[in-house]
Amino acid sequence: MPLIRRLATLAAPVALVAALTGCSTTIHLEAAEDANNPACADVSVLLPSAIGDLERVWTDAQATGAWGDPTVVLKCGVPVPAPSTEQCTTIAGVDWLVLAQEEERQRLVTYGRDPAVEIVIKRGAEIDFRSVVETLSTSIQSGLQPATAKCTERVG
Repeated sequence: MPLIRRLATLAAPVALVAALTGCSTTIHLEAAEDANNPACADVSVLLPSAIGDLERVWTDAQATGAWGDPTVVLKCGVPVPAPSTEQCTTIAGVDWLVLAQEEERQRLVTYGRDPAVEIVIKRGAEIDFRSVVETLSTSIQSGLQPATAKCTERVG
């Protein structure tokens, strides 16, 4: 077989793989401790393809979701929080502990649900914080068993 034909034969699969992967970005995340919990799979399949203007991006960790660059990250299977003095709020039927704000991000963790779900929202992003949590709460409400505990003091 002439050299040019052999090179063309080898180049075709490489070009196909490049074309198929060129448009997608995969975000590296660490899976949560209990990410293999079957309930996390139920949540994962219900995650939206977009949150407002933020399109979902692929992640390489089980039971996670990311939207934007990532502006929003969700992890299912994080440690279930014990009763806490952190701010607690109910959004779309899900109780959330609003953890202390960090310089670059805001973290929330579901309260009263096992497995627990964490949402991290990049600070400074021009997004509607409540809308993000409402959208993701719908997936959590549908994917997880009902809460076994509730916030006793609500804010928001």
